[in-house]
Amino acid sequence: MKLTVVGAGNVGATVAECVARMDIVQNIALIDINAGVAQGKALDLMESAPIHGFDTVIEGGDDYAISAGSDVTVITAGLPRKEGMSRDDLLKVNAGIVSSVTQKVVEHSPDTIIIVVSNPLDVMTYVAYMESGFPSNRVMGMAGVLDTARYRAFLKMELGVSIRDINAMLLGGHGDSMTPLPRFTTVGSQPVTELIEEARLDEIIERTKKGGGEIVKLMGTSAWYAPGAGAAEMVEAIVKDSNRVLPAAAWVTGQYGLEDMFIGVPVRLGRNGVEEIVELSLNEKESSDMQSSGAHVREVIEAYQNLPTDEA
Repeated sequence: MKLTVVGAGNVGATVAECVARMDIVQNIALIDINAGVAQGKALDLMESAPIHGFDTVIEGGDDYAISAGSDVTVITAGLPRKEGMSRDDLLKVNAGIVSSVTQKVVEHSPDTIIIVVSNPLDVMTYVAYMESGFPSNRVMGMAGVLDTARYRAFLKMELGVSIRDINAMLLGGHGDSMTPLPRFTTVGSQPVTELIEEARLDEIIERTKKGGGEIVKLMGTSAWYAPGAGAAEMVEAIVKDSNRVLPAAAWVTGQYGLEDMFIGVPVRLGRNGVEEIVELSLNEKESSDMQSSGAHVREVIEAYQNLPTDEA
């Protein structure tokens, strides 16, 4: 099994490190426009192998030839979000980057499965889908795993329980339009709504929605540990053909009343990528929130579609 990570910045390097430490693929290709950075980080990771005990071989560079024959490709390339910049502000420049990267990925790995991490996530996944010409099950975005991880982390901070006992699901677009599902959140066997008062739970959900912005405000740049680990978790599910149910930005064809877009939904991940979109039974408010989230994603897709050709 072989993984390619495009973008050797903080997120990409974290994906490579997490997957290497899992020791589930034989090779990782780390590609970046700055060959020296990709080569240096690949070498640094290889030098950590004796300490962590993994046998994965990591190679870095700017030549996509080293990515040939990849089973899974994670695209993290693009500009990071800066303070005061919304995800949507990134649309114009990152659309061009993801488009170019996808073309090169497909040229060298026509059978790969693509996981997009670049922002604005839902629409960049759409860009990769359109450029690749792949069936929809082989293109997805990493957002729901990250959003749910933040939600679970905040719940752990609030309750002081083991993170392993917190199960949750968040749907919808990545960012402020995400759809929280407190009804599907449990701690052990207890519904979280029985453990945290509604007003406080609403505050935690709001913090989750603003989770990326909170980190940008603190550091002046986007997060990387949690996003990188989130993408690695998806890679693991695919490589191991584990059929794990995880939230991901997937192509909907009527599920949840939405179609012709990538948006966060529960999916069963296996060797073929998205094996199935799992449809939860939503109540009226949750359904309404999901429609609102879909409308926001649709707006950004239309903004992308209306970009001048030379900039798209």
